[in-house]
This record gives sequence, C-alpha cells and structure tokens, in this order.
Amino acid sequence: MPNQSPTHQHTRGSRVFDVLNVAVLLFLALITILPLMYVLAGSFASESEIASRPFFLWPEKFVTTTYEYIFDSGTFVRALLTTICVTAVGTVVQVLLTFTMAYPLAKRYLPGRTLVLNLVIFTLVFTGGMIPTYLVVRDLGMLDSYWALILPLAINPFYLIIVKSFFQELPQALEEAARIDGCNEMGVFFKIVLPLSKPIIATFSLFYAVGIWNDYMSPLLYIDDSKKWTLQVLVRQLTSPDAQNAMAMMESVFFPTQGLKFAVVVIATLPILLFYPFLQKHFSKGVLLGSVKE
Repeated sequence: MPNQSPTHQHTRGSRVFDVLNVAVLLFLALITILPLMYVLAGSFASESEIASRPFFLWPEKFVTTTYEYIFDSGTFVRALLTTICVTAVGTVVQVLLTFTMAYPLAKRYLPGRTLVLNLVIFTLVFTGGMIPTYLVVRDLGMLDSYWALILPLAINPFYLIIVKSFFQELPQALEEAARIDGCNEMGVFFKIVLPLSKPIIATFSLFYAVGIWNDYMSPLLYIDDSKKWTLQVLVRQLTSPDAQNAMAMMESVFFPTQGLKFAVVVIATLPILLFYPFLQKHFSKGVLLGSVKE
C-alpha cells in the first residue's frame, strides 16, 4: 500500500472533531446574527407589530415611518454629521500621532528611548483616572470642544508598542538607501516607511475609528452643549424610557417609541459594518506584522 502523508490521513476522531467544530462555529455565528436581524427587522416594522410579536426576523409589512421621523429631525442629522466628522478627523490625528511617536522609538540608538518606552508601558498599567483627566481637559480649555473627544485618547499605548515593533522589522537597507539619496528623517518616514506600512495603517485606522465612533463617555463628560452631542450620546438619550415618554407627550404627531430604538441602533452600527469588508484583507496581516517577528 502506498504511504499516505499525515495531512491526508483522516481518522474517525478527526472527522468527528471537524463536524463538532463546524457545528459550534455555526451556532456562535447564529446567536450573533439573529439579534442583528431582529433589530433590523424591527426598525422596518410598525409599532403594533413590535408590540404583538415578541420576536421576528421579517416584518409582516415594511414601513419607513421611523426612518422618516429620524431624518426629518435636525437634531439627529446634526449628531450623525458631527460623529462622522469627529471620527474622520480624530482617526487621522490619532494615527498620525501614534505612527510619528512609534517611528523614533523603533530606533535603538535614540537617546532616552528606554525611559520613554518605560513611561509608555507604565500607562498600560496605571492611568490618571476620570477626575484628573477631566481637570486636565478643563484647564486646557477643551470643555465643550470637539478636541476633547480626540486628544485625550490620541495615542493608545498598546497600539503604539505594536506599531513600534512593526517599524523595527522593516529593512534598514531601504532607509539607508533613502538617506544616501538625500532624504532626511521626515522624508524617510513619509516616502519609505509609511508606504510600506499600509496594512498596519489600515488596521489601526479601523481600531481608532471604531473607538471614536462608539465613544460614549468622552462626550458625556466633556460636552455640555446638546447641539454638539455625538450620535452615541443622542442614541442614549433617545432610547431611555424617560426621554421617550417626554418626547411622546410633546410631539403632536405620531412618535415611534419602540421602532426608534431599533432604527437608531441600526444607523449607529451600519457605518462601521460597511467599513470592515474594505479593510478585512489588511486586518489580520497588519496585526501579525506588528506583533509576531518572522
């Protein structure tokens, strides 16, 4: 009999394991997707159907009353545009600051590098806390400013260490060749290093964007003007029972109490879900390049 390689030998135990593995993964995927499908279906259902049917994945009749109410509201549209702008600007600022700090820390000959790295690692374990951070933001004059949502969290120390490790793995010969051709450190960074860092830039851009988009505590602490609320704060206000009852009493037209909860969750979640497919090919590669040395 011809010898079979170990990779082609399928025992009964391995087949049972494969079946169980697929079954468990399908179950986990199902319990993850079903709530999302229910929320999406509920956002297009009528108030009477939501009240009469405890769970459904397809509404009996599609209605867009809730979405019409939302987008007719200037408050919600303003909060959505505010969140989009803060996320876009904040992602650029945070990625730029993280990468510009990680690049010099990747150079072992940099004076004081070890001290700075130890301070960065220290912040992974100990933080200033909510009240000291608030006092710093207040003393810097950033209360009721969108910069309060960006700068206090501008550099994530964990991301910084991963990016630094990635920069250390880049071929030094490329940087030396660029310096011979007349590039200074800024030229090497922007013309050589960053073009080679597209996978990890895409990965951490996504991480930072998701963090800013989903941030609820920062605008709650630092933004007092309701006209500057981000989407997450407004969603919390709209989905709280007290706020909905008060708005329902003040509205002279129909107020979609239950459907509003589903619709605002869909709108708040959809933009991030749309970005994942475009960055998925860079996602795993970017994390592995910065954390595992080949």
